[in-house]
Amino acid sequence: MYYNECSSLNKLTAMNPEYLNLYCLNLYSAKQTRELDRLAIDEAGITGYSLMKKAGASAFHAIMSAWPDTKTLTILCGTGNNGGDGYVIAKLAKIRGIEIKLIQVGDLSKQGGDAFIARQDFEAEGISGELYNDQDLSDEKVIVDALLGTGLQRDVSNEWKNIIDEINASAAKVISIDIPSGLNTDTGLVQGVAVTADLTITFIGRKQGMYTASGSAKSGVIKFDSLSIPDSVYKKVEPSSHGLTPKLSLSVLKPRNKNSHKGTYGHVLLIGGSPGMNGAILLSAIAALRTGCGLVTVLTHPVHAAFLNINQPEIMCRGIANTCELEQYLSAADAVVIGPGLGTDQWGKDLLNAVITTDKPLVIDADGLNNLPNVKSKNNNWVLTPHPGEAASLLKCSVSDIQQDRFLAAKKISEKYNAVCVLKGSGTIIHDSQNAYVCSSGNPGMAVAGMGDVLSGILGTLIAQAMLQAEQRAMQQVPFTEMVNNAVVLHAMAGDKVADSFGEKGMLASDLFPAIRCIVNGG
Repeated sequence: MYYNECSSLNKLTAMNPEYLNLYCLNLYSAKQTRELDRLAIDEAGITGYSLMKKAGASAFHAIMSAWPDTKTLTILCGTGNNGGDGYVIAKLAKIRGIEIKLIQVGDLSKQGGDAFIARQDFEAEGISGELYNDQDLSDEKVIVDALLGTGLQRDVSNEWKNIIDEINASAAKVISIDIPSGLNTDTGLVQGVAVTADLTITFIGRKQGMYTASGSAKSGVIKFDSLSIPDSVYKKVEPSSHGLTPKLSLSVLKPRNKNSHKGTYGHVLLIGGSPGMNGAILLSAIAALRTGCGLVTVLTHPVHAAFLNINQPEIMCRGIANTCELEQYLSAADAVVIGPGLGTDQWGKDLLNAVITTDKPLVIDADGLNNLPNVKSKNNNWVLTPHPGEAASLLKCSVSDIQQDRFLAAKKISEKYNAVCVLKGSGTIIHDSQNAYVCSSGNPGMAVAGMGDVLSGILGTLIAQAMLQAEQRAMQQVPFTEMVNNAVVLHAMAGDKVADSFGEKGMLASDLFPAIRCIVNGG
């Protein structure tokens, strides 16, 4: 049976029923997946070969559902359990009357355990596979990638690299079993080379690497099957991270009270826009309004303050020459955003140094992050939203270091700055030093200037509104991470909505505004 959501909910869901609408997917590392597998065998009494047969049957069903007219099937099997799943698929396909080509890669003399049993069962049907010898795969129709599993820790080389290159060069439809061969289970990093699948069916636990870095692009459509492992097994293994589905929590979507006013929906103060960079802070401000903010104030450089809001008169705009004028605006705000278009000159640095000590929730983006390593003070109530380049600056390392393990990088930033970190990119990662969340929604069309500024405006509004809701409910702790996750998901959903309507190429950050408004109204 396929699942789009985990049957068991994590501890955050139990604490707050509204999380049901947002936190649905438990993600696991390779080590945790192996532990789930062990518990299923040792404590739940399910044999390893039984799990293998279930996995193969589930994969075969996925193939026939995706490509029902399949008449021929090329199955590439490694020597481990991943290859064992391939033998099960081959046997089922043979029984179904589908023409089979099975290519075996690796030293079969080292094959043992359940994979060896699966190969024997396959060969008992009167057929056998052929050893890999640089066969041409260019004319294949459907390829099953059952080569390498979740334990891969080194770069793919030799015949393994050759056959993966052959797969990727072919025009065939490709289904990967459990994980695309060559993809790192924990990080989403390509280990030298990795299969680019149209469909990946993964078993027992969703692998966190499939949702960030190169994971989404390599995995294609992801289907999940728990193989009917009981909930008692899942309760014994804490997931490494949580996947955010394209849904918003109930607190964001609930209708407005008729007896309300503009102050009910938050006042966001946005600071930025150095000379020549006024567009960035304007995008943030409009995004805040379209997310449903009641009041938006922009403090920007005096050189363009008089006309920044000329086409958006709902924005209150003030020029600020020095930090002496800040306090009156900070005291009136429910949340503060600083950084879009801020610049790295003295004006921007002075503003950041003055704002960073505020007790108001603070979102720091763009040049605010570039200036941050030189700021001595810290804030205990803030969100940092770096892209990989800014993250590298915060951790004093290279962009390559960040991308090698995005989960670890986000955690390090969160811990170093005592902040919620939003590490942007393919598979945006949110980390609050305790828990990691991954948003795999969004699309490459969003890789344009201004998208981060829009996200900052959304963050400001949802955090401001969360603060007000907390005050109304006499809550001691604001659901800070929840609102950050909602903002990231809303931003990604809006980008996908625009791409679905008009395509990815040519998308502008400002194109998201109508989509944002539509989504927060339940559309």
